[in-house]
Amino acid sequence: METVYETRLPAGSHWSLVMRRGAALTLTDAQGGANAAVLFYNPENLLERYNAPDTLKCQHTFRLTKGHCLYSDMGRILCGIEEDTFGWHDTVCGVSNAAQVEKQFGALNYQQARNERHQNGYDSFLTELAKYGLGKRDIAANINFFARVAATSDGDLKLVEQGKPGASVTLRFAMDTLVVLHTCPHPLSEANRYPTAPLLITLDGTRQPLPEICLARAENQRGLRNNHLYYLNEGV
Repeated sequence: METVYETRLPAGSHWSLVMRRGAALTLTDAQGGANAAVLFYNPENLLERYNAPDTLKCQHTFRLTKGHCLYSDMGRILCGIEEDTFGWHDTVCGVSNAAQVEKQFGALNYQQARNERHQNGYDSFLTELAKYGLGKRDIAANINFFARVAATSDGDLKLVEQGKPGASVTLRFAMDTLVVLHTCPHPLSEANRYPTAPLLITLDGTRQPLPEICLARAENQRGLRNNHLYYLNEGV
């Protein structure tokens, strides 16, 4: 592993970076309790972005873990989950909003608390997306890494586990991909205090193909062929 970049992102923050094809990004819940909500886009064509329904449908799953691939709405693989020590990542619950965060944790803005302010997920995404000329209509269904969600007997969704000290997930990219994330509270969190758990972000610059575990499914092999066709003029 060749670590070329590392940062520690506080809770209630947002971040973005264009990941190059073949590189790997590792997210680590350094202390326990972190939530990492993430969106993915093709930086060459920002209209192409992560598609949750196709990702789940073609892999016959409700949650994501090691061996799963993340699909774009063009049928291409953005990245695969190469390693995962948490084991369950939420794909359907979306993000918190300003009204929800204020009701649950109280209003606390930057003028009052600086970096300890109470940020919400929706506005955090908008702030980061604006750097790339994107806005409200570009927010798709996101992934909440380190969030385990289950259905109750009444059919409601419940957050049953939020993070674990030292848990990590590594994404290996099959396309150049714009990664946009925030560390605001999960929308189903029942905490009575705003979270403080940081997220460790590590970039491995060693270029490698998707691991074999991500290609065990025939659907993912077909998705990767779509990638090869997309990059055909580059001799991939």
